[in-house]
Amino acid sequence: MSNSKKKFVTWRPLTFASVVIVGIAFAIIKITPTSDFVFLPNKAQLVAPLIIVPEEKDPPESGGIYMVDIRVKRATIFDKLLPGLNDEATVIDGNRINPEGISDKQREQRSTLQMATSQEISAAVALQALGYSVSADLAGVLIDLVQSDSPAQGILQPGDIIVDVQGVGLNTPADLNSVMDKIKPLVTITLQIQRSQKNRTVRIQTFARDDDPTRALIGVRVRQAAKINIPIDIQIDTENIGGPSAGLAFALDIFDELGSCDLDAKRIIVVTGELALDGSVGAVGGIKQKAITARKLKADLFIVPTRNEEVARENAGKVRTIAVATFTEALEAITGKSSSTLKCKKTTI
Repeated sequence: MSNSKKKFVTWRPLTFASVVIVGIAFAIIKITPTSDFVFLPNKAQLVAPLIIVPEEKDPPESGGIYMVDIRVKRATIFDKLLPGLNDEATVIDGNRINPEGISDKQREQRSTLQMATSQEISAAVALQALGYSVSADLAGVLIDLVQSDSPAQGILQPGDIIVDVQGVGLNTPADLNSVMDKIKPLVTITLQIQRSQKNRTVRIQTFARDDDPTRALIGVRVRQAAKINIPIDIQIDTENIGGPSAGLAFALDIFDELGSCDLDAKRIIVVTGELALDGSVGAVGGIKQKAITARKLKADLFIVPTRNEEVARENAGKVRTIAVATFTEALEAITGKSSSTLKCKKTTI
């Protein structure tokens, strides 16, 4: 009897200690961040209250065009070990979000710049579709990210526009690639840039690309810069939301606000897609999470880029999902009419 009691007394402290150790270990893997990221669904947001246009219509009492965003957070050890516990989450390799040499702050700066540019493009595309006079001239190469460990750090910054390299004028990113193909690594080159509408001359030493030592880089990510002139003052306030994926939603709402057509017709229409100046619609990230948001909202229609169609349909449930490649196709998908028969005249301002 005394022996069994002695064993029992010894067993309890050991069990308690084991539980404490397991608990501490669980807490550590639950909160310890890794270099990877997790995408999670976020709330859909009605676009109309975010856009201010002259003599705008009253916000819809029901329905409307919605944009969808995602939440991005650092993945913990727990997220990576047991990714299947949350079927709404997607663990993303950190190098896809922050390539080597890119910080979280730089990524956020890039996202903010992309949002600002998408707003300009959205207004231009929508107004042009309504028959307004819009001009958009190619204006060089816009820098939206500078690699932190590159020679460009401290010399170039997001928002700069490169207009000339080594005496060669640039209009497009393709022009920049063409010039850089002729330049060797470890050579100092001269760039003409525009910053805050002022011209500057800077000198940067190139470096070699990791997977091709013969190719010279300066350590920036770029896209097309354009001078866009529109005849109407349109303001979009997205607060802290970044990225280019709301471009199509903005354009559709501006078209709805300033045109004679009622696009949503009291329906809940969720839209995602990056919009280019030529009206083409590009793929977006986090489509699984955006589809889940559309499903939870019980949307009547979910408009997505063509390249995102498969994943969108897999996760949107019973929500009617239509993939589009252009702004015109999006209008046709929403109205059910071809562009040739769709008569949405601009309203008088």
